[in-house]
Amino acid sequence: MLSRHIDEIRALPLFAQVSEASFRDLTRGAYVQNFPPRAELITEGDPADFLHVVISGCIEMFASWQGRETSLFLLGPQDTFILAATIKDRPYLMSARTLEKSRLIMIPSEDIRAVFERDSDFAKAIVSELAACYRGAIKGAKNLRLRTSSERIANFLLKEYHAHGAQERFALDFEKKRIATFLGMTRENLSRAFANLRNHGVQVDGNEIVITDLDKLIAFARPDPLID
Repeated sequence: MLSRHIDEIRALPLFAQVSEASFRDLTRGAYVQNFPPRAELITEGDPADFLHVVISGCIEMFASWQGRETSLFLLGPQDTFILAATIKDRPYLMSARTLEKSRLIMIPSEDIRAVFERDSDFAKAIVSELAACYRGAIKGAKNLRLRTSSERIANFLLKEYHAHGAQERFALDFEKKRIATFLGMTRENLSRAFANLRNHGVQVDGNEIVITDLDKLIAFARPDPLID
């Protein structure tokens, strides 16, 4: 790999405290690869051969069963997947694909496990990363089970509002059918939820969102740090 890619890995919290010797062992078999949009990266049920580190782009983690499919997570730069399968040497429980052109670093799982066994600082970092993933999963479950579809999309739009620099007018980064599956609803439910938000400070025009009354939207969404 080029030195800048090595530096990008080193800067990640997961690798920041690893000793130089351990870091060399981790990156000696790693390589960088660019992927086009909609490229399938891993498939649920396959062995976890690599830990993937997202350097640029956007990755969708999804699962399917009996012809049905659902989005589980959206990952961006500095995110990794799938650490639990890598450490446990178990099959992937999710699939992954790119939503846009993406660059990833792929580190052999056997190297991750070998360093995990002997480097206590790396082991602590892995525990911290897995704990963060667990808490994220719990928050996601609470969002799906405790909120109505309109409340879920309201909080999603608040996050998008801040992600777009607190601009009152912004375009959704993803197609609506993908947002619907990510938020656990059908396209029809998503359309009804968007329509309901007209009374709560939001206008929708195709893929463009206009926040007409931020205070009203916040009052309806009631964002909660124990969920969001």
